[in-house]
Amino acid sequence: MPYRQGVPARPATTRPSRGRWSDAQAFAALDLGTNNCRLLIARPQNGGFAVVDAFSRIVRLGEGLAATGALSDAAIERTIAALRVCSDKLKRRNVTLARSVATEACRRATNGTAFIARALEETGIHLDIISAEEEARLAVLGCHALIEPGEDPALVFDIGGGSTELVLVDTSTPVPTVLDWHSAPWGVVSLTEHAGGGDGEAGRREAYGRMRRIVADSFAGFASRLPRHVERPRLLGTSGTVTTLGSVHLGLSHYD
Repeated sequence: MPYRQGVPARPATTRPSRGRWSDAQAFAALDLGTNNCRLLIARPQNGGFAVVDAFSRIVRLGEGLAATGALSDAAIERTIAALRVCSDKLKRRNVTLARSVATEACRRATNGTAFIARALEETGIHLDIISAEEEARLAVLGCHALIEPGEDPALVFDIGGGSTELVLVDTSTPVPTVLDWHSAPWGVVSLTEHAGGGDGEAGRREAYGRMRRIVADSFAGFASRLPRHVERPRLLGTSGTVTTLGSVHLGLSHYD
């Protein structure tokens, strides 16, 4: 492959100098979740980065995982096909450094490491199965600049396909400090499969009630540790779930 896989340590608090990176170089981040496969490719530009390519596809890698404990053959095939597209983009854009991560589905699946090995063999992409703590940390680093200024801690939430992370952060420093965090194995796929569906409106209401109870029980301990009497609460949501809810609220037929 023409690019190196990178697993960086803690990020620098300042932007890289123009002398360190060439504007011709491209960098990439790939996030393989329980529901979606996303790729972003960017180049240094004017002290920041400009996106030059992107890819997103719903692969439902974790479909059926709650029942079997393993990634299904069909889900693996869908995901490998998406990773091939990503591999082609990485080559075409001359990416020199990429960070590729896999999350809850691969953490839980009994064949998660076998899938990672197959993905590397067939696509050349080395996926790093990250911990829930690392997933929470990366979520904060990816969006903390969007948190509105304030003195009290802010809460970042990341609702994925197979897990949800809540992170309490102190934003008074250039790089936010994680004060507390919690991860639960409930996302849009895992929660739906566990709670089940229902026939008709009554069945859907019952399923929704089960979902609420599961989520409430999962986060009760973390909720009890949150600061009380915050004058101006600040919440920031990240992930496709949040953007989808935003599009529904705004009545958008589609969004970029």
